[in-house]
Order: sequence, then C-alpha cells, then structure tokens
Amino acid sequence: MNLDLSWMAWTWQTATFFIVILLLLCGMTVWEYASPGGNPRHGILGLDTTRGDRLFLSLLGSAFIHLAWLGLVGPNLWWALALSVVYAIGVFRYV
Repeated sequence: MNLDLSWMAWTWQTATFFIVILLLLCGMTVWEYASPGGNPRHGILGLDTTRGDRLFLSLLGSAFIHLAWLGLVGPNLWWALALSVVYAIGVFRYV
C-alpha cells in the first residue's frame, strides 16, 4: 500500500506519528467505555489527574525527551523512544 502524502510533504514517519496518536485516543475511548469514571487520582506531583491528564503528560514529556535527545545525543532516537515508554509507564503508574 503506497500512500501519496506528497501534497503535505509528509514522510511515513510523520504519518505514523499521527496514526499512533489517533490509536492512543481511540484506546483511551475504549478504556473509558469499558471502565467508566476514571476517577481523579492524587499522585506524587500533588495534582489530581485523570487518565486523559496522564496521557497528555506522557505525550508532552515524551516530546521533551525526544527534543533533549536530539540536542544532546543526536538523531538516533530509538533509545529516546524506549526512555519515553518507560516515562509513560511511570506517569500512568505514579502520577
């Protein structure tokens, strides 16, 4: 399957990024439907956060991890991705 994304100058990596964000949002919707409520939880930051808040914090933190990796290490982002996944698991567990 060859998608012609040249009209937006997208690469397959950019398309994959937005597809993953869409899948995360769909997954959160299914999770909310299956287990409604998502009561706020008081975590280590001292904030009351819901599932959506924790997803947002995970995505925002991952963006900063990737930017810092690019600036300090270089363009090989696989370790930054692994660090971001560990960070996201930590956010969903403790925040």
